[in-house]
Amino acid sequence: MATTPVTSEAPKPAPKTNRIGLQVLDYRGGKTTLCAGCGHNAISERILDAYYEMGIQPERLMKMSGIGCSSKSPAYFMSRSHSFNSVHGRMPSVATGALLANHTMRSLGVSGDGDTASIGMGQFVHLVRRNVPMIYIIEDNGVYGLTKGQFSATADIGSKLKTGVINDLPAIDICSLAIQLGATFVGRSFSGDKKQLSAMLKAAIAHNGTVVLDVISPCVTFNDHEGSTKSYKYMQEHEEAISEVGFVPYFQEIDVEYDPGTTIDVKMHDGSHLRLRKLHEDFDPTDRVAAVSALMTAHAQDEVLTGVFYINTEKPSFTELLNLVDQPLGTLPDERVRPSRAVLDDVMQRLM
Repeated sequence: MATTPVTSEAPKPAPKTNRIGLQVLDYRGGKTTLCAGCGHNAISERILDAYYEMGIQPERLMKMSGIGCSSKSPAYFMSRSHSFNSVHGRMPSVATGALLANHTMRSLGVSGDGDTASIGMGQFVHLVRRNVPMIYIIEDNGVYGLTKGQFSATADIGSKLKTGVINDLPAIDICSLAIQLGATFVGRSFSGDKKQLSAMLKAAIAHNGTVVLDVISPCVTFNDHEGSTKSYKYMQEHEEAISEVGFVPYFQEIDVEYDPGTTIDVKMHDGSHLRLRKLHEDFDPTDRVAAVSALMTAHAQDEVLTGVFYINTEKPSFTELLNLVDQPLGTLPDERVRPSRAVLDDVMQRLM
């Protein structure tokens, strides 16, 4: 009697998961509708990777944005997170209010150079001076991509549009401004520098306070040509890294080799370690004045400094200053957040 041979298939390997048991697919979002080659897409990928590798529960993150190409980006990563697409330039106040309603959540804001440095500047200023505990990413391409590529406030003097128009106005340096206003973690990176940006994002997740990351993100449609100072070619030719950035999460063994004489080790709020190997020998990222001076000097020399410029892990965040109760304010019952009628009557009586 003939028998059918039995073949056994090799068991499929278990999918790779992070420290909380989630796959990288759990951190993905919708399909991008941005132009092919847009630097914003590379930033979205780095954000996705950073939150996956740090083991952050997607449902514990609120993604905030305003208006512009950059503000569409949160749709392309971490679809399981909470999202709010605010009015143009108003994301900082919405993010601040959302964090006050529930300070147990993490917050990530994605904005653009137009959304932040023009219509949203007043909002940005007050978010930074309060040290609101959130990561604020500026996807900086120097133009208004949704309205046909006009110069934004971060465009450098002398830079040229595809139409041949030359910019005559001085640029706003968002990093210098953020340092002076009181942000406690300030850096700049390039969407094409995967290693540097990834390390900075993971360190940003471990920080408790306002993180401002200005990421040069070339617009392939309107601002990636000869004469642009926000193009891939210009960044590759003029980028000057102030330090090599390394990051060791608190849940990994601290066994990275480094030279203590040339490396600054910063212990983050959650116990992680940010390691900055000096490339500019005299640079100290804990010195605000030196950080601003380095940025101004580099600008005068037509260099684009990248890396972590300033970090302060001692300054209390806005929610810490307010001494909020442990329970999120948005979940408290009315009797705990509203004065009673008797209290209001008493106040009115004393004002009469």
